[in-house]
Amino acid sequence: MRHTSTPFRYIAVALLAVAVVGASGCKWFRKDNEAYKLSAEDRPLEIPPDLDRPSTDAAMNLPASVTASQVAAQRGNNAAASPVGFSVSGSRDDVFNRVGEVLTATSGVTVANKAQILGTYDVDYEGSKFLVRITQISGGTYVSAVDPRGLPASGEAPVKLMSALKAGLGN
Repeated sequence: MRHTSTPFRYIAVALLAVAVVGASGCKWFRKDNEAYKLSAEDRPLEIPPDLDRPSTDAAMNLPASVTASQVAAQRGNNAAASPVGFSVSGSRDDVFNRVGEVLTATSGVTVANKAQILGTYDVDYEGSKFLVRITQISGGTYVSAVDPRGLPASGEAPVKLMSALKAGLGN
């Protein structure tokens, strides 16, 4: 019986050695790619080439905007000389409150909304809707009528209301 079990013993030892070498990380059974060393959640996502989308980098570019001060500079006008704006001495908050008093006292003016933090009054005057904006400048405060885009308001009503505000504030 010894002779018959010896070849099976050698085969069993050889199979056990192959299993141990295979499970112990032998180079033949190991993958060298760094992505396989990471956990499944950390591996980079592989997208088939036919599912790639065209580049959309330029899709979110914003158009160039123009501010009211740039428009005034292009016209070559001083902001204080604009028919829809004037300068007042005093702090922005004080002028904001004084403008509010003059607006409520002016007949035909409806103040739809006001935002002191923004320094704006949303007004409706003689059928025109525009903003009265109060901003701090180096020499005091600037009061102006602007459209919703921030550009100087156009039309007869803003010019007329700015004249009334200028007179009401004592300028």
